Amino acid sequence: MRNLITRVLSAAAALTVAGVIGAQPLELAPNAPDRYVVVKGDTLWDISGRFLSKPWRWPEIWELNRAEIRNPHLIYPGDIVLLDRSGAQPRLRLGRLVGSGGSHLSDGSGAGAGAGGRQVERLQPRVRVSELDRAPVPTIPSTEIEAFLNRPLIVDEGQLATDPRIVATQDGRVYLGRGDVAYARNMPVDSAGEWHIYRQAKPLLDPDTRRPIAHEALFLGTARLERGGDPATLRVLAMNEEIGVGDRLMPAEAPTITNFVPRPPETDVAARIVAVYRGVTQVGRNSVVAVNAGAEQGLEQGNVLAIQQRGRVVVDREAKEKVRLPDEAVGYLLVFRVFDKISYGLVMEASQSISVGDAVTNP
Repeated sequence: MRNLITRVLSAAAALTVAGVIGAQPLELAPNAPDRYVVVKGDTLWDISGRFLSKPWRWPEIWELNRAEIRNPHLIYPGDIVLLDRSGAQPRLRLGRLVGSGGSHLSDGSGAGAGAGGRQVERLQPRVRVSELDRAPVPTIPSTEIEAFLNRPLIVDEGQLATDPRIVATQDGRVYLGRGDVAYARNMPVDSAGEWHIYRQAKPLLDPDTRRPIAHEALFLGTARLERGGDPATLRVLAMNEEIGVGDRLMPAEAPTITNFVPRPPETDVAARIVAVYRGVTQVGRNSVVAVNAGAEQGLEQGNVLAIQQRGRVVVDREAKEKVRLPDEAVGYLLVFRVFDKISYGLVMEASQSISVGDAVTNP
């Protein structure tokens, strides 16, 4: 077997954000392995879950500092994740087998013996060569959220009033399809390129006051500007829903690819789930939900929130009064897009069905 070059995820000094990430000792998962070979289809959350009882504490076991949690190292299929139990707290490293027949294992530290007293090859810094189509392991399943990363999700009343709107359709049709022409007003003079088409779907209501917090947009499709003017001419490129007169447009943004690193918020968060995608009432793992906290409450992309199932109201028959049962921890979500007052998160773990109204707090 050919020799394999070692690559290591070199940690900086000890974690400098312990107060932010978590002060409690790391708890290893039952039967945590000493090593794991990364395969295509893995996520960093799932890999960390093999070693940790709480996968969201991923940055700690990798010993990432404050700068690194914003720009984490890349992990690829074929890498070997090594669990180091020698210190006060466990930590993970990346390595590769070296030596004849793959009998030696190195973490790149340049010293020490391997398991069973086998010598570890001392290596000098080397260039890593990777195939162009070799994608790193994502933190979470990117296919579940990529449609939400650049599409309109939240709009305010002022935006609804000023965004360009479709005023007529090709040949007076009621609805437009792919390849059809639409005519729009209020297009900026320097307009160009592709545009998202959306419709105000519904207000997101505060669970307690029932007052609107923001307005959620229903993404309908995309169009390309073919001729400016008033009205301007656009051609529909793709559609998810029926498109017609009155629907709004906003410039299409290029998707932002983010390698989310799970970590708790730096501020105390006490919020509620106010909506779930497509209007269903109960969701589970890998579902997208909206919570009534955003940038104004200190939330950032990558923040992890614990989900608490709201306790039912029951009747104490003897006291003849209503009593609310305690909230119960049922899972975690990871925030992937943040607006001023609303954030969208992907449910990463769910032991029970999650509903609108359930609480979300610091993990």
